[in-house]
Amino acid sequence: MKNENYQVIPFPKIRRLMADGGRLAKQKHLIHGLVEMDVSDARRLIREHKAKTGEALSFTAFITFCLGQAVDANKPMQAYRAWREKLVIFHDVDVNTMFEVEVDGRKIIRPHILRAVNTRTLREIHEEIRSFQSEHENGREANFIGWFVLLPAFIRRLFLGALFKNPHWLKEMNGTVSLTSVGMFGNGGGWGIPVPIHTLQITLGGIAEKPALINGQLENREYLCVTISLDHDIVDGAPAARFIQRLKELVESGHKISDFIEKA
Repeated sequence: MKNENYQVIPFPKIRRLMADGGRLAKQKHLIHGLVEMDVSDARRLIREHKAKTGEALSFTAFITFCLGQAVDANKPMQAYRAWREKLVIFHDVDVNTMFEVEVDGRKIIRPHILRAVNTRTLREIHEEIRSFQSEHENGREANFIGWFVLLPAFIRRLFLGALFKNPHWLKEMNGTVSLTSVGMFGNGGGWGIPVPIHTLQITLGGIAEKPALINGQLENREYLCVTISLDHDIVDGAPAARFIQRLKELVESGHKISDFIEKA
């Protein structure tokens, strides 16, 4: 319905799931860390590889790969709380992430879970992402969400309440870690503060160019703004700091990008 002063459009059904997730997030005691990571070397290697071969290495794949390695060394970061005051700590790092894809001429967000990224190569993760971006219509997660959001609200919330009390179901349906990117939709730096339902969520913000003192010389460097959100009921400050430091080291060193390039 249109009017000279306003327009009325249908409320997108997918937003029902966002509202349900927001209700669940209110039950968590969250802490957020705002971190800058120097991605100059990683992005330079990615640009050089594309100029040489025409292949664009997915930056999301690189961050996912580093995230898998960092969580693998600090597995309590992805623990889920279970019944009887127990924690379940999974060995596999399953990263739940979102991609913007085009459907019938419209850009929409589709979820996808990258399984066991801590045991996979950067190239394997890259190829799965590219495959999903081109064949997203057949994605398992998207198909489930498509009918799930059609259910009445009280049924959705009963299901989600039961899901979040069973870590094994939760891992299967929602992964163990969440990664989302808001910086790809704008220019410059800036952080995003999410409404997380995972024990650990990584939010990639913008990339800003800043001068930095490198070996006694001022250089312009590229810094990625990263928000690291944690459920403080499960993760304490000291292990969180160790995890963040390890993730930062992996990202800033361009971890394994050289291997990706050599095997291209």
